[in-house]
Amino acid sequence: MINRVVLVGRLTKDPELRYTPNGVAVTSFALAVNRPFKKQDGEQEADFIPVVVWRRQAENAANFLSKGSLAGIDGRIQTRNYENNEGRRVYVTEVIADSVQFLEPKGTHSSGQSTSGNNYSNRSRSTGTEQSQGVPSFDDPFAGDSKAIDINEDDLPF
Repeated sequence: MINRVVLVGRLTKDPELRYTPNGVAVTSFALAVNRPFKKQDGEQEADFIPVVVWRRQAENAANFLSKGSLAGIDGRIQTRNYENNEGRRVYVTEVIADSVQFLEPKGTHSSGQSTSGNNYSNRSRSTGTEQSQGVPSFDDPFAGDSKAIDINEDDLPF
């Protein structure tokens, strides 16, 4: 049997980090994932999928993701139920993430504006000139540099 989920979407609010009584980190958030079609009026629909992340990945997600961050999730669907304060049975379906990928630099969101300092400059990749739209650029620090790179063979992973 297979229970595998791969999602790419944006966080609907800041992740919520908590710790279990045993000290295990757990982070939860909702991921907005666009549907592959639009309504008749041209409006894009999205699903809002609850995600739970455990342990070190939970701490990383809480530290490096925020509302609007683009993230990739690899995990599995899990259902659980509990009885609420009114005595009613509540069923919850959520994605338990095995892996969380940060798909853009911290503080950069769909508007293209950076809200915090990062190591990415706003230079155009091809010309090296400033971009007027403020769209983030993932510059290659070695692009256009004809200097040799000094790497010791002992540092290579292969």
